[in-house]
Amino acid sequence: MVIIGIDVSKTKLDCLWIRDLQAMKIKGKVQANTPAGHQALLAWAMKQTGEDVSGLHFVMEATGVYHETLAYALHDAGAQVSVVNPARVRDFARSLGAQTKTDKRDSVAIARYGMTQSPRLWVPEPVEVRQLKALIARCDAIKQDIQRELNRLEKATASDASEEVPASIETVRSQLEAEKARLESLIEDHIDNHPDLKNDQVLLESIPGVGPVISQHMVAIIRSRSFRQASQCAAFLGLIPVERQSGTSVYSPPRLSKHGDGRVRAKLYMAAVVATRYNPDIRRQYQRLLKNGKSKMSAIGAAMRKLVHICFGVLKHQTPYQPQPA
Repeated sequence: MVIIGIDVSKTKLDCLWIRDLQAMKIKGKVQANTPAGHQALLAWAMKQTGEDVSGLHFVMEATGVYHETLAYALHDAGAQVSVVNPARVRDFARSLGAQTKTDKRDSVAIARYGMTQSPRLWVPEPVEVRQLKALIARCDAIKQDIQRELNRLEKATASDASEEVPASIETVRSQLEAEKARLESLIEDHIDNHPDLKNDQVLLESIPGVGPVISQHMVAIIRSRSFRQASQCAAFLGLIPVERQSGTSVYSPPRLSKHGDGRVRAKLYMAAVVATRYNPDIRRQYQRLLKNGKSKMSAIGAAMRKLVHICFGVLKHQTPYQPQPA
């Protein structure tokens, strides 16, 4: 299996094959990040390595949306693909003594990472899950736009500079509200039209504290990733505690890592607050932590993590929520 590292950007792909790791003999090529460039990349890799497409393993970093089309194209062509965490590659490059950062150096680091760390193969998410994620992301963006317009309306009303400005803002806001309602309907219809997604949503909503919004987001997140454990899902959402401690001079209290999507965490925060009142498992944990001297925010963070663990368990075992014996 031949490993090829790719540094992905919006417009181009810096591709690199290390022919000899000991002697650091390399072959590189820059291709456009377009469908034609993806096909040219495959042709170049097969020509240089002498392998057919099944003997190629492409390793790239997750770069927002810019890597997705490439990953799908390579996978559909029959190649193996790994999409790795940029932070891991960055730490790996630092461990090798890398001092400079260029696209070519990044592709070298990615290729070496693939050759020495055996990254897990990327598995494309189901089409219906990908579509659900896109609809949810668009709906969340519209909600943010509505909040911005409300903030502008408050400012315009307070300044009393022109009557036309508040009217304009209200016009835009009403259009955004209509689009939000349309997208929410599309999301519900999409889930209803796919029995597996609908079943997952019903199972999640059996958990006290989980409503339609959280259930939609958790279905999209859990079904789009190959999480092996609930802790991996919690880490993906930035809900694991991290601390700094060294000897007696360096210490900071544990805090949430806050990696991942902050908008999802904000929704989980509200769900966790509700769950501390109505979910028996989370309520007991929350009260126990407060009794042991933990702060309310620390206990809420633990409740958010517990809620994600419960969501993961319900979907993994495909059974409705059952509270644990007290």
